[in-house]
Amino acid sequence: MMSAITASMVAELRAKTDAPMMECKKALTEADGNLEKAEEILRVRLGTKAGKAASRITAEGVVAAAVDGSTGALIEVNCETDFVAKNDSFLGFAKACADLVARSAPADVAALSALPLSLDGFGPTVEDVRKGLVGKIGENMTIRRFKRYAGGGSLASYLHGTRIGVLVAYEGDAVAAKDVAMHVAAMKPVALSSGEVPRDLVDRERRIANEKAADSGKPAEIVAKMVEGSVQKFLKEVSLLNQPFVKNDKQTVEQMLKERKTSVKGFTLYVVGEGIERKADDFAAEVAAQVAAAKGT
Repeated sequence: MMSAITASMVAELRAKTDAPMMECKKALTEADGNLEKAEEILRVRLGTKAGKAASRITAEGVVAAAVDGSTGALIEVNCETDFVAKNDSFLGFAKACADLVARSAPADVAALSALPLSLDGFGPTVEDVRKGLVGKIGENMTIRRFKRYAGGGSLASYLHGTRIGVLVAYEGDAVAAKDVAMHVAAMKPVALSSGEVPRDLVDRERRIANEKAADSGKPAEIVAKMVEGSVQKFLKEVSLLNQPFVKNDKQTVEQMLKERKTSVKGFTLYVVGEGIERKADDFAAEVAAQVAAAKGT
């Protein structure tokens, strides 16, 4: 004889899986009232849901940080919508991943994904938790990138909300380092010093300056000086140590640090979704596809 499916059983399964009410009832009916079996059925179903979501672009998300003494990590975990970026389970997952990076030093995202993690009833690996949450929440999620620091002096972190995160490796004054982390979040330098600015950025700037100067009609030697001047100005604007300090623009960051007997060894700045191509043109098609999928066509 078939077991009666009570409202409290449905509520219990829903609390464990966060699956829609009707899905819970259907799974319990299939499992003849066995809660564990129903949970398994739902896990399988949510997995297929995760597969459907996996092709969608993840340009929202959060940056999370973990610092323990001289070891720390900064990580970006992406999702599809700003709404999910505020979800407690998603935020918990990002924080757990940051802690794991700091503690276990995975070589890359694939290695991080294979590490042990249990969260929200999902596990036993980071990847299993990610898949489980994709099914539970119904959006694709991806671990995009992380940076780990270890054994190289002190660390200061600064999170501006959940969308901008900074980690600064330093020696000296903790308050000065925190100020630098906040400065990085505001001014977004691309390198510590002008000598460390990526070559492709410098080349691009030189090309732009050349094109502008060529139109000036000035002699070649003047044009060369104009180009060099533009490049040097650019290098100062994008390198941390040369930037005017955000709390006192009468001095550079380098001057402020010298005054406070502090040296910065390096920094990492993550801005959520930076450089991820959002397929704006495909949005209408994506909505239409989701509506069709919902109708089962």
